[in-house]
Amino acid sequence: MMSNNRFILQQSSDSVLRVRPRAALGVLTYFLYSAVFYAIFVLNGVDYKRVGESVQTLLLWYVIPLSGGALLTIIMATVYGWWRPSLFERRSLSRWTMTLPILMMVIAIVNMLISDFAHVTPLMWLYLIVGSILVGFNEEMINRGQLLVALRSRFGETGVWLLSTAMFAVFHLPNIFLGIGAGALFQVLIAFGLGSIFYLARRSTGTLVFSMLLHGLWDLSIFSTNVSSSFPIAGALAPVLAITAAIMVPIILRREKRRGGTQSV
Repeated sequence: MMSNNRFILQQSSDSVLRVRPRAALGVLTYFLYSAVFYAIFVLNGVDYKRVGESVQTLLLWYVIPLSGGALLTIIMATVYGWWRPSLFERRSLSRWTMTLPILMMVIAIVNMLISDFAHVTPLMWLYLIVGSILVGFNEEMINRGQLLVALRSRFGETGVWLLSTAMFAVFHLPNIFLGIGAGALFQVLIAFGLGSIFYLARRSTGTLVFSMLLHGLWDLSIFSTNVSSSFPIAGALAPVLAITAAIMVPIILRREKRRGGTQSV
């Protein structure tokens, strides 16, 4: 009887989705987004290290590529009909798992409070805020929204976290050719850890919206201060956050599995 009920509930859940979740569809969206974003990046002649330097660099290398990516993200989520499962969890983690996301938020805020923004004009602030909102929406909706929905159709939650976070990290690898050089390899490793914190933000709050806000705040903190003479506290503490998250998330998921199984969409 219980298995029949679960089958009926699963059918009911799938019926509200225009396209049944499959891992390949999430991966397709990931690659389409990467292609659109980096095509615009390259066409605009990006130098990643100088993104926050001026009004022009912010417009060409921050707002415009992310606007193109946002259009693709919205189209794919609408075509698949995956908005709700992408944005909301049916089962959240324990509240204490919010510790790392909250700590990351505090570090981003402190980083901005101690920085010198004399070089940042009102128009630069506008582009920084718009771009940061877009990066939070795009990258979270792709990697911890649609990709999670797709991967959960095939993998357990530990595999979903590992694969989606690894793909988020590898997304940054092309920066090796766009002004960072070998430093992009370090960026990939840091992105894996920070992506794990964004994953915790989603799972601990029950919504992707907090992950979007946290991601946007972090990038705002980084890009608004990357040409500042102030001490970059966010950049200095990012490796500590990343290592801690990479260690903690599999432990948390193992404990969750022991307590009653992983979540399904």
